Amino acid sequence: DHGAKVINMSFGKGYSPEKKWVDSAIQYAAAHDVLLLHAAGNDSKNIDENENYPNPFSFYTGKRAENFITVGASSDPKISGSLTASFSNYGKNTVDVFAPGDKIYATVPTKNQYANLQGTSMATPVVAGIAALIRSYYPELTAVQVKAIIEQSAIVYDETVTIFIPGTKEKTSLKELCKTGGLVNAFAAVKLADNFKTTDKKPAIPKKKKK
Repeated sequence: DHGAKVINMSFGKGYSPEKKWVDSAIQYAAAHDVLLLHAAGNDSKNIDENENYPNPFSFYTGKRAENFITVGASSDPKISGSLTASFSNYGKNTVDVFAPGDKIYATVPTKNQYANLQGTSMATPVVAGIAALIRSYYPELTAVQVKAIIEQSAIVYDETVTIFIPGTKEKTSLKELCKTGGLVNAFAAVKLADNFKTTDKKPAIPKKKKK
């Protein structure tokens, strides 16, 4: 009601006693063209199989809200040994993208200082920031379109990059851990948004010019 177009939700829980009320709020946000971004959680769990709330799936129909992005946390493989953060939740069908969420230098609440923090609660604001950047420069784009842009511009890594299932030393690929199989990229997202046609529900990747 106050004009917000992007809402970051760095919180979560394993139960939701009044999910119907939360679903109504998500639908209300969708009706007002608001993009919601939610942290996947920090339990090294597959949330395809373990409950995590809030989530975009309707209590009544199971239908997925299109204005909702769930974010997992990535790490620097040169430091941690894996592109995925060991604590991050994941899910091939429930997590949309991964974003940097390990050793993020940020302000510390109630203290006049900075520290290296970690969590999907740090990764989600990264994606929210990309969404806000796109919506500030391209206000004609809808929440659903901005979500599609962020997802389609995500960087997909090949087998040369080590990726472990969080909490294990079992190798996998990012496409087995999230819906897009990618890590967000602000530059690629803005570039794609600039070539986007507002009549398209999904952004079209511009063709490379022949030299």
